[in-house]
Amino acid sequence: MAKYVVLLGDGMADEPLEELGGRTPLEVASTPHMDKMAQEGICGWVRTVPPGLPPGSDVANLSVLGFDPATYYTGRAPLEAASMGVEMGPDDVAYRCNLVTVRDGIMEDYSAGHISSEEAAQLIEALRGALGDGEFSFYPGVSYRHLLLWKGGVNGLETTPPHDISGRPIREYLPKGEGAERLLALMERSREVLAAHPVNKRRIEEGKNPATMIWLWGQGRRPTLPAFRDVYGLRGAVISAVDLMRGLAVLLGMEPIEVPGATGYLDTNYEGKARAALDFLQEGGDLVYLHIEAPDEAGHQGDVKAKIRAIEDIDSRVLPLLLEAAYSSEEPFNILLLSDHPTPITIKTHTADPVPFVIWRSHQEWAGEEGYNERALGHLRAYTLAQGHRLMALFLGHLCHSCGACG
Repeated sequence: MAKYVVLLGDGMADEPLEELGGRTPLEVASTPHMDKMAQEGICGWVRTVPPGLPPGSDVANLSVLGFDPATYYTGRAPLEAASMGVEMGPDDVAYRCNLVTVRDGIMEDYSAGHISSEEAAQLIEALRGALGDGEFSFYPGVSYRHLLLWKGGVNGLETTPPHDISGRPIREYLPKGEGAERLLALMERSREVLAAHPVNKRRIEEGKNPATMIWLWGQGRRPTLPAFRDVYGLRGAVISAVDLMRGLAVLLGMEPIEVPGATGYLDTNYEGKARAALDFLQEGGDLVYLHIEAPDEAGHQGDVKAKIRAIEDIDSRVLPLLLEAAYSSEEPFNILLLSDHPTPITIKTHTADPVPFVIWRSHQEWAGEEGYNERALGHLRAYTLAQGHRLMALFLGHLCHSCGACG
């Protein structure tokens, strides 16, 4: 039976940069394995974010997984709640609870210096003790990413992702709408709790950014999703360091696979994630969704060197293991390589623009393209797959290439 791997470099796509001589990070990065796949595979562009929806990783990855966000998306935080095993009632609302660094009213660091999960867990426990009650509950996640559950809460507020406002005054982006005063009070009270905590005092002494407050956003109620296996007939798994992706796995009935050393950042365990994917396939699995967060984090930081490094790490530390397994496999082995959305260095946040993809099959060789980057595949933009959730069917062979490409 055929094996399938979706290799997704979160936020990997970008725009031409003056500092790179008008090239993108994908163009500049050394990516011989990606280029080989493009030369032998089916290339194209796909729009992963439907019109009217926010260009977040939640929407885009739901689309790449083969499910129409316009039908199934209810918000980011409920997906993370599913990953954490947090039970949500029909009237409960989950909020993403970031630990951030705000100084003089400016969003200085959306990740509080990429605070460690161990440090963050102590801070969330302190917030739970000081601010938690029967109505509001705090749950620790990974690094700076955590969860607030509001029992019988308000869902229709206007909130903003903190990574969208790096370097900007926060006053214009605080929660707005009926019930916002409850969240604003929590955010303000969190300042006192965090300022007095030994973890933050130690971070300041070490020259690291402290977590100065919580930032609440990405709210939603519990979604209802069909099982991936029921829709596509395959046993699937998701490998990722972020709760968002593990939550999608849980809700879709896929297996969330934990990999030691997977951090969601530049120091993640690339080889370990690749080996875990291959182990799952060898043990009878059919499809692995291998998600790598590092390029997106570099994009949010506006760090072009880090983004290039993340792309090169995917090419040199993940793809060789996957391709070696593909060449030695007696079964057809298929790889879909893409970004979920662009995270341009210049604006440090996501856009809804289409992204390039390549479908590589061990048992077929197409007259492909020069390489895998925005410029090399630019002439294919006219054939962008407009409904991103159809890409999975194209990858699995449920659509012909010509039907898939015309969208």
